[in-house]
Formats: sequence, structure tokens, C-alpha cells
Amino acid sequence: MSIAVASRYARALVDILMGPSPVLTPDLALAQLRVFQSMQQDSVELRNVLNSPAVGAAKKKAVVERLALMVSLSGLIKNFLFVLIDHRRIAMLPEVVTSIESQLDERMGIARAQITSARPLDSEQQAMVQAALARMTGKQVLGQYAVDEALLGGVTARVGSRVYDGSVRGQLDSLRARLVRT
Repeated sequence: MSIAVASRYARALVDILMGPSPVLTPDLALAQLRVFQSMQQDSVELRNVLNSPAVGAAKKKAVVERLALMVSLSGLIKNFLFVLIDHRRIAMLPEVVTSIESQLDERMGIARAQITSARPLDSEQQAMVQAALARMTGKQVLGQYAVDEALLGGVTARVGSRVYDGSVRGQLDSLRARLVRT
């Protein structure tokens, strides 16, 4: 249920950011939300004040107002945080930010991929992998890279819930499964 609620708040902000006359770029809005989220995660006192039902909305907004000035949050982001406070959803900020990221990616035709290889890939190899994934998904692919020596060779890529396995280990497992069936 919290994912559905977070998605509604995220959609409202994304609609504004992607609207006909946005006051803030999506990248800047996300960066500002991440700064505030980081402050909230790093400070037990801030988290307690914002999440406590014993602290009134006016006091919470005053705290956010002071922090917004310190870190130069835009009026849009500050007001968005106020809406979360008013509806007692400020504790859901991490889920809201994740939903905003995925909704922006979807609207801009971007797919994020978790790419794992047996050895580190150089920039040319990364570009080739991303281009191949872009052809398969029909979207611009942004890759996050990791190394797993257990792969032996090749790469695996996870785009959303889909896994593309081009690893030597995956090919050997596939061959083993076909041999067992016959």
C-alpha cells in the first residue's frame, strides 16, 4: 500500500516537473530531494521531529523552512515537503523519491540497468553493452556497473525485472539444462 501512496505523490510532482512550463528541471528537483532525504537519514533528531505525531505540522514546517534556506531548496521542493508533512507522509520520502525517479525515467524513455561483468569494462565496452541493451529495450540505457569474478566471462544485465544473461556461466548452465532434458 505504501508504494501506491508514494506513487501518487510522486506522480503529482512529476506532472509539474514535466508540465508545459516547469519551474525546475527534473534533475535539479531530484538532487534537492536527495539532499533533504540524506539530511533526514543522517540526523536522528531531524527524523524524530519530522516523524513524531506529537510534533505539530507547523513546527515541522518551520524546521523544513530553516533547512531549506540552509541548503537552498527551491520553493517547489519546499512546498512539496510541506504537502508530505500536511498529509503525514514525510516518513515515506525515500519511497516517494524512488517512485519519482522511476516515473521520470519512464516518461523520458530511460531504462536503468544493473550490469555485472567478470572484469571491469572500459568505456568502449560499456558503450557497446548499453547500445545492445538499448536495441533490446527500445529505450536509452543508463548502466550501473559491478564486477563478479564468478561469471568467468561475459556480462549479465538486469533492466527492471528482466535479466539478460550473456555470461559464460549462464551459457554453461543453459547448456547443462538442455543436456539434462535430452
